[in-house]
Amino acid sequence: MSSASTSAALYATVVSAAQLTGAVPEDVQDKAHHAKAGKGFVNPWESWRNMTVFEILRTMTWRRISGNANTPDTTPPTVPVRKPSFLPSRETPQLRSTWLGHACYYVEFPGGLRVLFDPVFEPRCSPFSFMGPKRFTDPPCPIEDIPAIDLVVISHAHYDHLSYPTVMKIKELHPNAHFFAPLGNKKWFVDSGIHNAIELDWWEAKDVHLSKVDTKEGHQSGGAEVVEAGTRPAAENISATIECLPCQHTAARSLFDKNHTLWSSWSITSGGKKVWFAGDTGYRAVPDLPRGEDDYGAKYAELPRCPAFKQIGDLRGPFDLGLIPIGAYEPRSVMSPMHANPFDSVNIFLDTKCKQALSMHWGTWVLTEEDVLEPARLLKKALSGSGIPEEGVFDVCDIGESREFA
Repeated sequence: MSSASTSAALYATVVSAAQLTGAVPEDVQDKAHHAKAGKGFVNPWESWRNMTVFEILRTMTWRRISGNANTPDTTPPTVPVRKPSFLPSRETPQLRSTWLGHACYYVEFPGGLRVLFDPVFEPRCSPFSFMGPKRFTDPPCPIEDIPAIDLVVISHAHYDHLSYPTVMKIKELHPNAHFFAPLGNKKWFVDSGIHNAIELDWWEAKDVHLSKVDTKEGHQSGGAEVVEAGTRPAAENISATIECLPCQHTAARSLFDKNHTLWSSWSITSGGKKVWFAGDTGYRAVPDLPRGEDDYGAKYAELPRCPAFKQIGDLRGPFDLGLIPIGAYEPRSVMSPMHANPFDSVNIFLDTKCKQALSMHWGTWVLTEEDVLEPARLLKKALSGSGIPEEGVFDVCDIGESREFA
């Protein structure tokens, strides 16, 4: 038996009933992000600007025809890729995070919890294996190399964040792993034959408890059950709280199901450490500006900023580590409502009260027009402009690299 499947079989998972925990925004019961007419969800803030898929395609096509589009050069070398080194056991003295490309992070918590965020290991982020954005950096390892996966956390249903082949491989290797996703996504998992899937709305949380399984004489029991909030299993070894939180984005699996499912960021607390995974998000809706004009200049200082991040910081912060997107932002007039650029990312970092952060959502697929190494360069500029050291606080790392946080 592989090390991955052995680790999965040694732990059974107990999950509490969903609940609102701690302080929440005053208007949380209004559920303003639920579409009032018809099915689905909305971004309920002035910082959002809606564009249909066809409007986006028309704009991007015209930019290419008119010669205004930039075609990023993916000729190597681009982002360094190294083979990851995972811990050999669940003994983890410090919080440890490994970037596996794009928005995928593997986080090893003190106390033993192992969480995989937005895993996509395929060559293309597309419903098709033969077309769509193709990786310009390889995955740093196969899924089989990951020794233990207790929770898989999905931010939303876009193909660069939710992959059917990857999810099915995880199910095969780690049958006791639980999948967490925003509201409306459980059906996708059930239709895929996965019943260890839990969906949550914004500001809802669950307590998770992993207990060692009896393996006497080679017998492996296990599985999962849902218990009432506040109860505890008899033999508790690893505990965590996972909470679904807001972000500003969209979701779809086709041209005809936009926003039928919710998008979210996530907070996970375990082993005395708290991690915030931003998922995929925008911060401000920036208008079409002349080339080179600073959308953070005085002229645009009053552009609305998404208030959700300050709420997260005030009500759930501080976080020991934030995993925050910095890429897929050009052209700003199209992408800014849904994708943060590094200047947005630094503001999100400050709003959410993260003590330290690592960057993501770049360096893997060409999804937009900025040069592939530009996000890392601009992040340093954005940090410096905010009076934050360029290194050691909000960092860029190599794909496959692990960082530890005391």
